[in-house]
Amino acid sequence: MEQYYDLTPLLNLIHTWLCGWMPEWLALTLEGIVVGVFILIMYAVLAIILIYMERKVCAAFQCRIGPNRVGGKGGLLQVPADVIKILTKEIITLKNADRFLYNLAPFLVILASILTFSCLPWNKGGEILHMNIGIFFVLAASSIGVLGILLAGWSSNSKYTLIGAVRSGAMIISYELSIGICVLTMVVLSGTMDIQAIVANQADGWNLFKGHIIAIAAFIIYLIAGNAEANRGPFDLAEAEQELTAGYHTEYSGMHFGFFYLAEYLNLFITAGIATTLFLGGWMPLHISGLDGFNQVMDFIPGVVWFVGKTFAVVFLLMWIRWTFPRLRIDQVLTLEWKYLMPVSLVVLLLMTVCKVFGLVF
Repeated sequence: MEQYYDLTPLLNLIHTWLCGWMPEWLALTLEGIVVGVFILIMYAVLAIILIYMERKVCAAFQCRIGPNRVGGKGGLLQVPADVIKILTKEIITLKNADRFLYNLAPFLVILASILTFSCLPWNKGGEILHMNIGIFFVLAASSIGVLGILLAGWSSNSKYTLIGAVRSGAMIISYELSIGICVLTMVVLSGTMDIQAIVANQADGWNLFKGHIIAIAAFIIYLIAGNAEANRGPFDLAEAEQELTAGYHTEYSGMHFGFFYLAEYLNLFITAGIATTLFLGGWMPLHISGLDGFNQVMDFIPGVVWFVGKTFAVVFLLMWIRWTFPRLRIDQVLTLEWKYLMPVSLVVLLLMTVCKVFGLVF
C-alpha cells in the first residue's frame, strides 16, 4: 500500500506527458504556476478552517456557543464573510511611516510562512519543496518572519507597534534556540536532515516512541517553544490588547492586516505539521508490532489523511494550551526560555547523542 499511495510516479507521468508536446522549460514553468496557485489555495482554505476551529474551540472552553448566525446554526459562513470584509477594506497609508518598509513588512511575514508551508511532507512524493537539507531550510525560512514583525513595528512610527515588535523579536529569537535544539535532537535520532527521509525512517515506529523519554521531553519543549514562536497564548505579549491595542500590526488595515492574520494561523498549522513530521511519523500510518491485521487496515488509509489528522490533533492541543493558561509577563517568558527550556533542551540533545552513539535507541 505504501507504493500505491506514492505520488512520485503520477507526478513523473504528468511531467513526461507535458514534455511530450511542449519544451521542457515551458512545462516546468507551467508546473510551477500550477503548484504556486495550489499553495495559495491550500493556504487560504486552511486559514479559514483554522480560524473557524479556533473560534469554536475557544467558545467550548469558555462555555459559549461561538459563531452561530452567518451560515446557519453552526456559523459556517462567518469566516468567509470576515475574509470578504478584509479584502474590501481600504488599505490606509500612514503619513509619518516609512512607506517602503511599512508595505514590505507584511509580505516578508507571509513569504516566510509560505516557504515553510511548502516544505511540509503531505504524502510520500507530496512535498512541494524537497531537498536533502530540508529541516535546515525550514529553520532558515521561518526566521525571515521576525524581520517582517520588527519592520512592521518600527516603520509604523507608533509606540504601541514598536513595543510590540521589540517584545516579539526578543521572544521569537529566544525561543528559536529551543526549537532548533529540539529539531536537531530528532535529526540526530533520524540520522538525516531530509524531511522525506525522516518520515521514511519512522516506518517501523514513530520517533516519539523510538526515542523513549528523551523524545517525549523534546516533544514537550518543542510544543512550548512553538507556541511562543507563533506568537500565541500564553506567549502573545506582542499583541497584548490591554496594553498595546494590537501590537506590531496596530497601524495596519485591509489586506495588509489580513497577511499578518493569515500568517499567524498558518504558522500554527506549520508548527503542528513540523511536530507531526519529526515526532509522530508524518504521513506514516500507525503500526503496532504483532498486529498484522490492524497494520494492514491502517495501510489502506492514504498518507495525506494521516498527516492532516495528526497535524490537526496537535493544533487542537496547542489551542487547548492557549485557552487554558493566562498570559505571561515578558520577564516570565524570557526566564522560562533562558533558565529552563534551553538548558533542558541542551541536556536532551546530549542524551540523545549519547544514546545514538551507543545504540541505545532503535
